[in-house]
Amino acid sequence: MKTSDDLKSLLQRIDHKGYPAYKDTRGSYRFDGYVLNIDHVQGDPFASPSKLSAVIPGAKAGFPPSLFDLPHKRTALQDHLTRLFGRKLESYNFKAKGSGKSGLISVSRCGQEILSRTALSIHPSTGDLSVHFEVGFPARGRTIAAFELIKILFDFLPECIHSSFYYNRLNSRVIKDVADLAEDQQYIREQLPKLGLCAFVADGSILPRESGVSSRPMKKAVPFHSPESLKITLDLPHHGPLAGMGIPRGITLIVGGGYHGKSTLLKALELGVYNHIKNDGREYVITDNTAVKLRAEDGRSIKNTDISLFINNLPNGKDTSSFSTEDASGSTSQAANVVESMEAGTSLFLIDEDTSATNFMIRDELMQRVVHRNHEPITPFIEQVQGLYEDHGISSIIVAGSSGAYFQVADHILQMDRYVPKEITSFAKEKAKAFPSVTLPDEKPAKPSFRRIIRSHPSFAKNGRNKLKTLGKDAFQINKETVDLRYAEQLCDSEQTAALGYALLYAQLHLIDGQKDLCQIVGELMQMIETKGLASILDCGYVKSNLAEPRRQEIFAAFNRYRNL
Repeated sequence: MKTSDDLKSLLQRIDHKGYPAYKDTRGSYRFDGYVLNIDHVQGDPFASPSKLSAVIPGAKAGFPPSLFDLPHKRTALQDHLTRLFGRKLESYNFKAKGSGKSGLISVSRCGQEILSRTALSIHPSTGDLSVHFEVGFPARGRTIAAFELIKILFDFLPECIHSSFYYNRLNSRVIKDVADLAEDQQYIREQLPKLGLCAFVADGSILPRESGVSSRPMKKAVPFHSPESLKITLDLPHHGPLAGMGIPRGITLIVGGGYHGKSTLLKALELGVYNHIKNDGREYVITDNTAVKLRAEDGRSIKNTDISLFINNLPNGKDTSSFSTEDASGSTSQAANVVESMEAGTSLFLIDEDTSATNFMIRDELMQRVVHRNHEPITPFIEQVQGLYEDHGISSIIVAGSSGAYFQVADHILQMDRYVPKEITSFAKEKAKAFPSVTLPDEKPAKPSFRRIIRSHPSFAKNGRNKLKTLGKDAFQINKETVDLRYAEQLCDSEQTAALGYALLYAQLHLIDGQKDLCQIVGELMQMIETKGLASILDCGYVKSNLAEPRRQEIFAAFNRYRNL
């Protein structure tokens, strides 16, 4: 292996040469306490920055194995160290001068959620750290500014690495707090099914966010306080006793006036599938890992999905047991979202009436008397919600502000009053007796079929010349096809969206054979990610630094919204 002196000599030799001469720097170099890898060199100073990585041996990094011996603790430590490294890099960003992206030094920018990322990995047995980041190699015009890169690689970077990834230079108390919080959060997740709960919201949680474009907690917000009837106390391994609201499995209805916090609570539950950092305000809001936020998606494509649980006897005679359309209506898209989520293995639906199709959610008694059931193709969700729980084990948490139809089928009813929840189940049930009850179908519907065989699409090139572009958090593009994920509302990071693009591309090139169904393909992808790491879905000679692990449910969502499926 070459040394850092070899790299410095090489850079001095190519100074003032044409920018392509930077390609000669690719390789591995031994620095003091770590190995620096130059994995990919950008083509010119205005192109995407060069990809670098550093490997710090576990013996040098010195982190006690107790901090990363379990997956949830390892993910939390990786997340924390990535944040530390990112803050250090920011202080040196663009201090090396030049044209284009010269002097840029960056790593993943983590949000409030704790995600497993390709930016940093810790080997579970050796403790070796591998960190992947980007550097804009400096230039003057399009000629090499080697001494500016020497400043980055020999002055800035060593300080950032040594002050971020060496245990003896870090605050051990803060590091232990990260691991302790991860263990407490995991303990709550493990307790949910044992206690018959689908979610937990700790007293004192701050649910409102700073603004519509900021995920940080709102200052001076009303802290969450559980109603006594739903309050439980958990004895966490490190925090000790923690009281909060346990939402039982079954059907829970959240009602209340406008702007009183209904949707704020639901949003916190949506993102409770992820762990959150300390002082986020929602670090002890924990939701069933498989929970899916459902909504209507006018215009989305549907491919060979059995929506007969909700839609039958269409006037045009179209088969709804294997339904396809390029432009779904609100009710049809929401029906497909329900069935596809069942296929993905969810145990909890999260629904807000504001983003749902009205004719999918309810059909009141008066309408049933005027338009007979036999003349209505849609079986509304209210008629199936109890069966979904009793027959399929899928709970529902539903936000409603304008219709009381769900009072009769709900097991628990919460009213949000100025962000404070009150249980009103008995009161609401008593009032509901004065109104006609929901008429249920005479026969139980058949379980939807999930046998959807996936076939490869001819637009994918086997020679590696497929173009993949991430369009923020909301979409990615493969070749000429855009996959719209705006309404996969539990995606919290654009790096998850990027990972979904690579997962779909990998499946098209290596897993889809015209024999396997979607469940098998997603299962193989998840198995690869869990055993070999997220980087295993990449078909390139280096690890991309900008991927974050999505859930199984989001992988299903990406496949289901790909029109060329």
